[in-house]
Amino acid sequence: MGGAFLAAAVLARVGARIGLPTIPLFILAGILLGPHTPGFVLVSDPHDMEMLSALGLVLLLFYLGLEFHMDDLKAGGRRMALAGGTYLALNVGAGLGFGFALGWGTSEALVLAGVLGISSSAIVTKVLVDTGRLGNPETKPILGIIVVEDIFLALYLAALQPILSGADSLGSAVLDGGKAFAFLLLLALAARFGTRIVGRLFDTRDDELLVISFLGAAVFMAGVSEWFGVADAIGAFMVGLMLGSTTSGPRILKLVHPLRDAFGAMFFFAFGLSIDPGDLPSVLWPVLAAVAVTLVMNVLAGLGAARIYGFGPGPAANISTTLLARGEFALILATMAAVAGLDARLSPFIAGYVLVLAVLGPLAAGRAEWLARALPGGGAERASEPRKPTPVG
Repeated sequence: MGGAFLAAAVLARVGARIGLPTIPLFILAGILLGPHTPGFVLVSDPHDMEMLSALGLVLLLFYLGLEFHMDDLKAGGRRMALAGGTYLALNVGAGLGFGFALGWGTSEALVLAGVLGISSSAIVTKVLVDTGRLGNPETKPILGIIVVEDIFLALYLAALQPILSGADSLGSAVLDGGKAFAFLLLLALAARFGTRIVGRLFDTRDDELLVISFLGAAVFMAGVSEWFGVADAIGAFMVGLMLGSTTSGPRILKLVHPLRDAFGAMFFFAFGLSIDPGDLPSVLWPVLAAVAVTLVMNVLAGLGAARIYGFGPGPAANISTTLLARGEFALILATMAAVAGLDARLSPFIAGYVLVLAVLGPLAAGRAEWLARALPGGGAERASEPRKPTPVG
């Protein structure tokens, strides 16, 4: 674990000198020191880092919830749902069509619909932090789309699981989907009406007790969410959403900052461990085609979200590029596909596709003004210039 932290830190420091974002460098550290590349192997079994990786994802989404205030959710619920629905319709629909076009099978096409259709919440959060855009107006629709994606994700996984497992019981699929939806509804009601009670429970002047309390709540709720068939990250997000509206919210935001950075790095490092570069050449052309499809769909979705919110080409470019990366959910689907015995080309395809977009996404987000100039009306307007993130508090 110490070697993983140091390797990520060294590569990130080198990358910072030449202006590269940290996310692809953390992933590269995992690839170079993992079991799938020649030379020194720091971690022989990627599962050894599984708990650290899960904790990194939980903390990234918990921090995102702290930044996403309940007032924003109440005021922009309809537009958020419309923007999120538009994004999913374009990207999931294109992923399903792409899957059928490959001709690998119906189950494979259903998996690819999710792989191409849903952004990486972890990478989106890290990009927003690194580019200093958390306070930008277009960040609200970006976070709204992520929330809608997570809700869709719970229902999608509940419907996909019996298909991949070969279950012939429609009732079982409906039961799983209903359980996930009911739990999401319970979380939403708690976030809407339980903030005052939660605030009293977490009210303490002792920073040590506050850290232990919010960390325990975030991780515990992530585990409960997973048990109900909902993505663990959405449980952590909802805890952050509730705590961000309490009097302790600003202190929690400051205290969670170093934890988020440290364990977030481990999430991306562990992601790199799972990638075998030797498998990528066999699926190179399908990967490049899928990346091209995703680029086009994200630009269209960004334009659609910008129109819904009344934004110009600059914010549209920021929305398109920030949501470009794919990550943790695609890897979950790759694991499910392998267990189900689907086409052997699926796992290396997903790994290559995710790797390309995990690198391309942060790079594109940092240069969104290039896309803004090419969008309709972009000649007179530039994308919002990235600002260096300022310390919280």
